[in-house]
Amino acid sequence: MSEKPVKITPSPEFEPDVVPQSLMRAGVHGGNLLKRSIMRRLRRRPPNPVSIKSMAKPFASLTGKLLTQPDTVILAQVRLLRDTTKFCSGLVSSRIRNKPLAVIEPEKSDGRFRDPSWNDAMAFNAIKQAYLLSNRWIMDTIDDVRGMDKHTRRKLRFFTGQMTDALAPSNFILSNPEVLRTTVQTRGTNLLRGIANLLRDLDEGQGPMPFRMSDPDAFRVGENLANTPGDVVFQNELMQLIQYKPTTDTVHRRPLLVIPPWINKYYILDLGEKKSFIRYWVEHGHTVFVISWINPGPELAHKSFEDYMLEGPIAAMDAIEQATGERELNTVGYCIGGTLLGCTLAWLAAREDDRIKSATFLNSLMDFSEVGDLEVFIDEDSVSKLEKAMDKQGYLEGASMATAFNMLRANGLIWSFFVNNYLLGRENAPFDLLYWNADATRMPAAMHSFYLRNMYLHNRLREPGGIELAGTPIDLGKVKVPSYFASAIEDHIAPWISCYRGSRYLGGPVRFVLGGSGHIAGIINPPDRKKYGYRLNEDSNLDPDTWLLGAKQFEGSWWPDWVAWAEQFGGGEVNARNASEGKLPVIEPAPGAYVQDLPAVN
Repeated sequence: MSEKPVKITPSPEFEPDVVPQSLMRAGVHGGNLLKRSIMRRLRRRPPNPVSIKSMAKPFASLTGKLLTQPDTVILAQVRLLRDTTKFCSGLVSSRIRNKPLAVIEPEKSDGRFRDPSWNDAMAFNAIKQAYLLSNRWIMDTIDDVRGMDKHTRRKLRFFTGQMTDALAPSNFILSNPEVLRTTVQTRGTNLLRGIANLLRDLDEGQGPMPFRMSDPDAFRVGENLANTPGDVVFQNELMQLIQYKPTTDTVHRRPLLVIPPWINKYYILDLGEKKSFIRYWVEHGHTVFVISWINPGPELAHKSFEDYMLEGPIAAMDAIEQATGERELNTVGYCIGGTLLGCTLAWLAAREDDRIKSATFLNSLMDFSEVGDLEVFIDEDSVSKLEKAMDKQGYLEGASMATAFNMLRANGLIWSFFVNNYLLGRENAPFDLLYWNADATRMPAAMHSFYLRNMYLHNRLREPGGIELAGTPIDLGKVKVPSYFASAIEDHIAPWISCYRGSRYLGGPVRFVLGGSGHIAGIINPPDRKKYGYRLNEDSNLDPDTWLLGAKQFEGSWWPDWVAWAEQFGGGEVNARNASEGKLPVIEPAPGAYVQDLPAVN
């Protein structure tokens, strides 16, 4: 193989003043860190999302199975010998043919090995190949063990993957060509900056993984995020209701109520002018009302899932009628906000309340039988541990939720930042989505316990009468309003197949659209970006595989398809509405106090 050596010449851009600056930063944050470590011993830290008992059980099960399955052990040894032989013979062959070793290749989405030296330099190429072969061998061995239930095997693969991801050669100085090259070029100042960054993050960060993912000074809520003009027109203990200012002369008669998730803040739907779904709705003639959930403290520990329904969408519907004089409206729910919307629709149907004329569900689960790797955090041991922690402080800390979600994509959301921040010593680039991701919110103890047990642990929402809210058993089958479901094919939080299955529990007509990318990018995909595309099959009564096989592929965003679908439920045209002209007094300008964690304006 014609090997291209890793460049190790010092960079002419080396700046000697970086050394004293980094040492000063390290000293300041090191002193603060010592103080914080003492204080942390005096108070509880946010609970780890993983129960040690829950994590240990699958490995104990694996050990027991292997002790009674010598043939599985022998098969694993044979496979290891075969892979080792293939690796060694491949090394010899690559030298003779002057081509990179290619016994195994990483997945296309794996960004750890994109530096050219992973292929061009023989040593790093061999390290990469050996790591990938070893990782595959471990996972294949787990899959070969017989008599293990699906949940245990998934947990075993997940936790094993966390360990193998951590031990990847890309996470170490001497085995990462980019880090090694940078270290030599900068004479080690990248590592000095990395130490200063590490101490800063440990000092300032929250939760088990306190690293920065975006420049925290690059964004301001209300300035370059959540900046669509509007006014807060109603508020209670759990939410503020924002009415957005129209940009068209006429609007649809029926207002549009948007129910975002309360696991994060609502401005995922308003990421500045170019990415704002809220702005897009307004520009297409909708009178948009958005719920902005509060970031609850211990004083709201008693708030239940039904409180979120009654003080959320139900209270918002009443307020919208007062503000506009319109009883009928259309709705949108995102993620857990969509789950709440489904529950609300079923509750209204049981009470013969027909105010909602259409419902849109964005990456929303109503069938929790298959939730992907999130399943590893959902068992009796883990839920009981979380409930004990929540009972003590009244809520689940947002940092614990963020850690769990980051672990689902550890290479992209954990280790890439470890390498960038601490090994390469770089500062984070501004990224609105990651800024929002770090702006996590807390979960009230009563609500979150109900949600985990009734939805994830026991999957009761799909059962007619399986859940009772405000004294009324609910049945999704009684929901007859037309529904639009938008999911994302790579969603690891709300898998599209489960979203699709959940849509079939509703009793009305359903239009299901499958976008590209994942949980966020598949939804926040403005048309002018012309990315990802989407799939559509008009027949939503098929099983998921058949639906996907018969779906037609379209280019670009699915947003225009939604606009055309929603047009039929607008209820005609009326003059544009301003909050200042409505019957509810304006409390304060958008985005409001709740999203900024400020005291409410009375």
